[in-house]
Amino acid sequence: MNDRREGSGVFAVIHTIRWDRIHLRMEMSIRQEKTEEPIDSFDIFAVNLEGEAGILFDTKILENGRVELYVNITNNGLHECVPAGTYRIFVCKGNDVLAECESDAVLTEKMSEASRAFLYGTQRREYSVSFFVTDDSERLLFRMHMMPFNYQKMGFPYSFSLWKSLSSTLFNYFLETRRNIRRFYQLLCKLQGKKKQTSILFMTEQSKTLGSNLACILERMKERGLDKKYTIRTWARKVSSGGYSPLNWLKFAALVAKSGIIFVDDHVPPFDWMPLEDTILIQTWHAGAGFKSSGYARWGQYGGPAPVSCHRQYTYGLCGSRKIAHFFSEVWGINTERVLNTGMPRMDEFQDEAYRKKTTEELYKKYPLCKGKKVILFAPTYRGTSNRDAHYPYELIDWDRFEQVCGDEYVVLFKMHPWVIKDIKIPKKLQDRMIDVKKYPNINDLFYITDLLITDYSSNIYEYSLMRKPMLFFAYDEIQYSFSRGFHRPYREAAPGKVCGTFDELMDAIEQKDFEYEKVEEYIETQFDHFDSNARDRVIDWILLGQMPEDIRRAIEERDARMDRIRTTDFSAFAEEVEY
Repeated sequence: MNDRREGSGVFAVIHTIRWDRIHLRMEMSIRQEKTEEPIDSFDIFAVNLEGEAGILFDTKILENGRVELYVNITNNGLHECVPAGTYRIFVCKGNDVLAECESDAVLTEKMSEASRAFLYGTQRREYSVSFFVTDDSERLLFRMHMMPFNYQKMGFPYSFSLWKSLSSTLFNYFLETRRNIRRFYQLLCKLQGKKKQTSILFMTEQSKTLGSNLACILERMKERGLDKKYTIRTWARKVSSGGYSPLNWLKFAALVAKSGIIFVDDHVPPFDWMPLEDTILIQTWHAGAGFKSSGYARWGQYGGPAPVSCHRQYTYGLCGSRKIAHFFSEVWGINTERVLNTGMPRMDEFQDEAYRKKTTEELYKKYPLCKGKKVILFAPTYRGTSNRDAHYPYELIDWDRFEQVCGDEYVVLFKMHPWVIKDIKIPKKLQDRMIDVKKYPNINDLFYITDLLITDYSSNIYEYSLMRKPMLFFAYDEIQYSFSRGFHRPYREAAPGKVCGTFDELMDAIEQKDFEYEKVEEYIETQFDHFDSNARDRVIDWILLGQMPEDIRRAIEERDARMDRIRTTDFSAFAEEVEY
């Protein structure tokens, strides 16, 4: 890049800094004394003191003539956090740097308030973002500083106990085991060469059986005879349960090395530390679009991912609508263009009328109490941090009031989250109208006979919404849940039904039939681009057979080309001597 700052007649000033969770937005004005170039023709780069670009900002022209700079700090477009360093902001046109951004004098007084610290790694590590101006210039040159930190004990060091020394030795051995697995994988990749391009692996590390999306795609490939074109393999284990032998890990590495295309259905912990080579990785995550944040949408909150994780390796992810693709890309820390609106493969069977009719008949045979009654399905998500401590506060249920509200009109099915360890205890006097169906394998089937869904923050609303029936949301802990888990968007605005803060409010809503049903149709319009049973075929056609719609392919290529400019634009002439 050429330095044209002196005499360009272009001046840029940053006036405001604001955060939307992990999204940094800054408002800038650009003044031109010699020419009147369209503001949207400028490229705005953040360049570190070593002369390396870290951000090519997305921009939006505001009504007041200013421009908003935008970046997701967990994904600068290269599927990585903005790298550590001190950054200047340059206004560029073509191969010329025309201006370096200054700070509004008023903003300098608020910079410390705008700084943020994002914790991760069980809150023992931190990624900080701070802002300041240079103190060796008459101008208020704007600076932005990104830096990761590790937990450090305060006080004098002491000798480790024998147990701590032993623990450290075992931990280092475990890390070395990981290194050996990586080396073994890399060696096998070299031996595979191009043979792996026609080998497909369907895998999960969260269960001993393949999830529904994976199973649906696999089944459809066989129906279309594609098992003759591709070598198809499967892998399913629950890695969190541990106890897997070295031989099992070598088998895992060998299987991954043989696979040019891998479909997964959730987080794959080994891919946090095993970078894939020449592999297309597709995330078929089970959730539609619920409320609760996960992945990088929880950056800075307890349980959020590390800067480098499995999610960074996804080539594509699946979703139901372009309107919600950005929710998924935020979770995975990848570019929105790579989240494909194929629809969810598991929804094909769910929307099949023959399957619905057959399943409905089977459900009435299994649960005859439901025949001729209206059915309430009580299906909230779990509370807790994982499957080890998942629970639900059953004491909030007022059984007498529930009985009174149900009368002879309703039957209630309780479908608790599979992770909830303690089963619900229905009073004996109510067992003729209330049933625990936790062991029923597929909650989607139950939606066929359900007239009212009671849930909270669960993604089960995604499938149920297509029944075009009412929902109620029992969010007794909305404030706490919002703080600990976080929401993608304002909960009460996004919930497709009435939100109730207490059990009495919930019962009142049922009695008064106050469901705010109009929100359901609004939700459907946002969440779904396709209302058919062809999601599996779209996944196969778009990804495997190279028949991706031209507009989607072009958008991916344009974004990739734009982000390549971060890697390839040469700012070395602007490097400064840095003291450490």
